[in-house]
Amino acid sequence: MTAPLVGVFALQGDVREHLRALEACGAAAVAVRRPAELAGLAGIVLPGGESTTMSKLAVAFDLLEPLREAVRGGLPAYGSCAGMIMLADAVLDGRPDQETVGGIDMTVRRNAFGRQVDSFEADLHFAELAGPAVHAVFIRAPWVESVGEQVRVLGTVPGPDGGEARIVAVRQGNLLATSFHPELTGDTRVHHYFVDIVRGQV
Repeated sequence: MTAPLVGVFALQGDVREHLRALEACGAAAVAVRRPAELAGLAGIVLPGGESTTMSKLAVAFDLLEPLREAVRGGLPAYGSCAGMIMLADAVLDGRPDQETVGGIDMTVRRNAFGRQVDSFEADLHFAELAGPAVHAVFIRAPWVESVGEQVRVLGTVPGPDGGEARIVAVRQGNLLATSFHPELTGDTRVHHYFVDIVRGQV
């Protein structure tokens, strides 16, 4: 089976971890920093990092609009943490000038779970994944406030202090997003799932 070429947005964020995880899942993974490097991709990952910095750098490197066009044109994309924010159609608690790639009909609240000191780990059921619960690492993580009719909720965790369940994993068509960082745990099932989306197998 031919390895699909999957890019990782590489202007900011935990790029190397995603590259390694994708390669472990049978993809040919490449760093993407310039618009020309989008050519030939079968999918792209938007990593965790700092969402406002990512959006500013994407604009500065003339990458934001080509990314938008690629996603609108059907390029499969996966966003983790800040990448989830980048794939959201609407963002709460962001900067007034913050821009996103968009594509998923959801409203995401930035830094919803708190500051760096409020980072935490949790085990959650991830729809579509077989096996044990996914051990999820949340670092200054967003959550999804609301989703449109075409968005499937794949995972939730209790809110702060055991409050109402918060959406932390979603899929809309060939777009996937998580609030957490599967690239940091050694469990590649989420990346396998995305590579299967890229291959058109799920």
